[in-house]
Amino acid sequence: MTTTPLAVEASGLVKTFGTNRAVDGVDLRVEAGTVYGVLGPNGAGKTTTISMLATLLKADGGEARIFGHDVRREAQTVRTLIGVTGQYASVDETLSATENLVVFARLLGLSRADAKRKAVELLERFGLTEAASRPLKNFSGGMRRRLDLAASLIAQPPLIFLDEPTTGLDPRTRAQMWDTIRELVATGSTVLLTTQYLDEADQLADRIAVIDHGKVVAEGTSDELKASIGSSSLQLRLTDVLRLDAARTIVRNTLGVDAVASPEGSRLTAPMSDPDRVTDLLVSFREAGITLAEMSVQKPTLDEVFLTITGAPATTDDDTDSTDRELAGSIA
Repeated sequence: MTTTPLAVEASGLVKTFGTNRAVDGVDLRVEAGTVYGVLGPNGAGKTTTISMLATLLKADGGEARIFGHDVRREAQTVRTLIGVTGQYASVDETLSATENLVVFARLLGLSRADAKRKAVELLERFGLTEAASRPLKNFSGGMRRRLDLAASLIAQPPLIFLDEPTTGLDPRTRAQMWDTIRELVATGSTVLLTTQYLDEADQLADRIAVIDHGKVVAEGTSDELKASIGSSSLQLRLTDVLRLDAARTIVRNTLGVDAVASPEGSRLTAPMSDPDRVTDLLVSFREAGITLAEMSVQKPTLDEVFLTITGAPATTDDDTDSTDRELAGSIA
């Protein structure tokens, strides 16, 4: 039985800039037809990793394959299989949206007629038809990002690298980009997405690698990462706050854990490792005449995962460290 090669398979990737070990032994395995999220703070090595996988930067150590092709020895083949959208739009300010896409298409070997047809098709797909003849200097940030993504899809590559594609976009445009990414995967593409937005990784990625200081410090599905830092918590709000102590006693006896009261004394929070025992708890409350105004189960968030794993909250500003900023500039 033959097996389909992984879209991305990297082992021990290393890249240094002077004394800075920007990527320090990264391993990645990305299955075809999925969205794989690479999550990390500014300067973690996300852009550098993408650049090595996309043949834009030579690794100092380790190896990587794209659909079974070695990125170093078969770079030309790899480039036919990928599309890359960096943090900064690689487009010409003085040309119109149509002209930009036609130039990219011609560089990829399409005839003049095919290039024009492809440009029209992509502009319609990304909601840019009305702005097709407008110079890019008059485009909003969201329109520029959509055009840059459109340019990376001219050759319809099976693997698309998106390096922080929604940085600086307003919520509505971010949501549109999310829909586009989902559509790409639904039509057969594989997406490797780097981001520092926790909600973006949570919404889009089938699997997530957390990179910090050039290393993969955690990997798994969103739910697996959340479960790795602890159980869900049970949130209870009593109808009668005077029964708080009695409720805490029942929680301790039924679940075997101590519930913590909120500062205002109207809520109880308890770790919940066994959801099946919640039914027993509710029965005990009813027998004791304790009624609930509200009950919910709260899973750990990716924010909590990030804080626990890296020791620092995720940042969502637009700054990058000097290495990533210089690298992004050279990619553009």
